[in-house]
Amino acid sequence: MVQSVELLFDEATDNAVRAEWKLLWDAGLPSRTRVRALSNRPHVTLFVARHIPPEIDELLGRQLPTPSFHVRLGGLVMFGGRHVTLSRLVVPSKALLSLHRSVFDLAEHATEVTPHIRPGEWTPHVTLARRLPADQIADAVRLLDGGDIIGRASVVRRWDGDAKREWTVTAPP
Repeated sequence: MVQSVELLFDEATDNAVRAEWKLLWDAGLPSRTRVRALSNRPHVTLFVARHIPPEIDELLGRQLPTPSFHVRLGGLVMFGGRHVTLSRLVVPSKALLSLHRSVFDLAEHATEVTPHIRPGEWTPHVTLARRLPADQIADAVRLLDGGDIIGRASVVRRWDGDAKREWTVTAPP
């Protein structure tokens, strides 16, 4: 499993993404709605590593400000091959890129940092569906042709995939 640092959204943005999850699910397509855990929420992954030690958590908690900026969830993007992960790109703003750089700089000495999370290699996105078969991509895209989602960043959270535990790093706005 992995550990991550993630950006969560305000309630309206969270609900808008969940509505897209539900559209996919109701059409019989793979969707993040399938995961029923309370920790399953729309987010942008800012950092991923095999293990993030407590001293890095302390640094994140002391040095990261509460995010309070607009986010724009734009067009669709797919990662993978025969089965894809369908996501919405997050338009990179100065505030988002600055937050990402701050998180990376504070956490880069964690164990086994995922290479694609490094500044300059990172693709900010919000996952809508995993393991979408190639022959269902067109159906999914037709369902989600509703324009951009514009909202706000809310808090930064930590996710420990080994312990299946989450906690906030920054205070809510």
